[in-house]
Amino acid sequence: MADNGNWERDVLEKLVLATVKEQRKTRNWSIFFKILGFSYLFAVLYLIFGHGSGHGDKMTAGGKHTAVVELNGVIAPNKPASAESINESLRDAFKSRNTKGVILRINSPGGSPVQAGQIYDEIRRLRAKYPAIPLYAVVEDVCASGGYYAAAAADRIYVDKASLIGSIGVLMDGFGFTGTMEKLGVERRLLTAGANKGFMDPFSPMNPVQREHAQKMLADIHQQFIKVVREGRGTRLHETPELFTGLIWSGDQGIKLGLADGYGSVASIARDVIKAEELVDFTKHEDFTERLAKGLGAGAMSNVQQVLGLEPGLR
Repeated sequence: MADNGNWERDVLEKLVLATVKEQRKTRNWSIFFKILGFSYLFAVLYLIFGHGSGHGDKMTAGGKHTAVVELNGVIAPNKPASAESINESLRDAFKSRNTKGVILRINSPGGSPVQAGQIYDEIRRLRAKYPAIPLYAVVEDVCASGGYYAAAAADRIYVDKASLIGSIGVLMDGFGFTGTMEKLGVERRLLTAGANKGFMDPFSPMNPVQREHAQKMLADIHQQFIKVVREGRGTRLHETPELFTGLIWSGDQGIKLGLADGYGSVASIARDVIKAEELVDFTKHEDFTERLAKGLGAGAMSNVQQVLGLEPGLR
């Protein structure tokens, strides 16, 4: 009987060990496939959102070339078209030993007047530092407001006949919720130290004094914008009563008004004006992790400020 008991116990132990080994094997394969799945997902995201930070294919140039910097989208902090990103790209483009000319390719509806002003100032500084290297702005679909603010620093501005250009004005937009709050029976309780600390609060009735102050502030920024355009365009500008009212113009109209100098694309300007057909992209590109971090950080706060109307914009 003892031998039979040992035999049964041995068989049971073997069965238990075999079961444990099988469970471990199954768990290991499960972990393997999970890692493989995450790796595949990361690879797809990497391909979608960019191949890492850098400046395009600038290392491919072997001789004289035309440097290209992209100004795409809204001009704002922590965005691809921020002054920090664009200015760094421009500095690299001008510093390159084989750069014969720089093209700023613009597709932007505008954005922050501060950021646009910093791009304008950096272009002027770089042109003074590198007088032999011209910078031309090439407008594709749209170069409005803050986008045109930056473009005004270029030696020349080229457009397509159907491009949209101009919108020389400033706005501060937002919403007022006082009527809705009254209907819902919501009471606004705002405590401030300083009579104007709740400046343009969307949940309070419009204050006439604050409104007048905001209008003066916008008018001041508008005059800065007008001054920059006059300085940049000089005698080429044909001023009309409507020119600085915020209206937007077609590329064809923009040439007649002196907002642009002629027709051209990136390829044609590189070939026919700069005389260096090889294009080298110096645009600074963020990798996926940088975009994600910025998207979850300060960028979100900037969007909230714009929605509430607390941030003036050239757009």
